[in-house]
Parts: sequence; C-alpha cells; structure tokens
Amino acid sequence: MSMLTPPGMGGKYRITGDKYPRMRRPRRRGRLVFGVVASVAALSLVGWGTLQLIDVFTGGGDKASAAGPKADCASKVSASPSAPTATLPKPGQITVNVFNATQRGGLAKKTADELKKRGFRIGDVGNATATYDKKVKGTGLLLGPASALKTSLPVLGTQVTAAETRTDTRKGAEVDLIIGSAFKNLNSKAAADKALAALTHPQPAATSSKRSC
Repeated sequence: MSMLTPPGMGGKYRITGDKYPRMRRPRRRGRLVFGVVASVAALSLVGWGTLQLIDVFTGGGDKASAAGPKADCASKVSASPSAPTATLPKPGQITVNVFNATQRGGLAKKTADELKKRGFRIGDVGNATATYDKKVKGTGLLLGPASALKTSLPVLGTQVTAAETRTDTRKGAEVDLIIGSAFKNLNSKAAADKALAALTHPQPAATSSKRSC
C-alpha cells in the first residue's frame, strides 16, 4: 500500500505514486469568449488611435481644412450690380438756365448754344446775380431744387468737369449752370456721352465678404 493511500482505503481506491492529484475547476466558455471580444476591441481602439496620430503628424487634416475655407471664400466672391439709381431724365427733359459769373463776355450764350445742340432745353441766359457774380471759383456751379439732386443735376454734371452741386428752395424743376472763373469749355461731346452712359447704365461691381482666406 502506498503511503499516500488514506487509512481504511484499498483495492480499487488505492492511490499509487508519490503526488497528490490536483483538483481543477471546469473552465467556463463564457469567460473565454468575453476575453476574446475585449482583446479585439482593445486592439481596434489602439489601431484607430495610431491612424489619428499619423494623420495629425503627416498634415492630412490640414489639407482638408485648407481646401474647405478656400472653396467657401471663392464662392463668396461674385459680381453684383451697383446700387440702383433714381430714374434719370434725358437731356431733352431738362431745362437749363445758363449764367456767367466771370468777367468774360458772351460766355453764357456760347455755352447755352452748345448745350442746346446736345439736346438740353435752354431757359434764361445772362449774367449771374450779385450773389454769385465773380464768386464761383471753380469750373461752375450746378444749382437746382432738392428733387434734382439725384436726377437732373447729375445729368447736367456730365457736361462740365468738376462742377460743384448745390440745392436751393426754388419751386419747379429748372436747374442753373453758373459758369465759374476756372471754366474753359464744356466737356467734349464724346466724353460727355460716355459719362452719361456710365451714369445711366452702371457696370456690375465685384463684391466679396470680409472673411480672410
């Protein structure tokens, strides 16, 4: 009998050898499956994090962000028409009084005749009143009612370079051209026609946002 055999046991229950048998618990498959799933999830997270780090250090994110704002900024730049202006009258609808505030004789009549050739209606022609006589230092003074500020006066202004524009409290729609000391001639007809065309048909202007690209 082996010394490992407990007293009173023998026969088929006899234990032979010099080591005690190890008692193992049965393995549970549930724990094994859970461990495998957890390992796969952990490896996936590690792989995703690695890809993100590579993308950051290689500048992949910068390319996408650089393309986005530029495309957006490009879409912000567009052509839009200039602000609409008031309906402008034609020269034939404007009556102009021509007054000479200089010391040169005959200047009012000469200027009035030229304006008439260009289609303007002519009203009074003569010397300026004491209020303006010898007191208009520029090329001329365009004077009219407030209603003419964005209608008749701009049209008349295409005929005279750098003329000053003012309004008064007069009644009616007539406007005045008071010839100043710096006046030489009306603008050439070609230049005046070009200025009038630009005034009545403004070109579209490109607009963009303030956003920096």
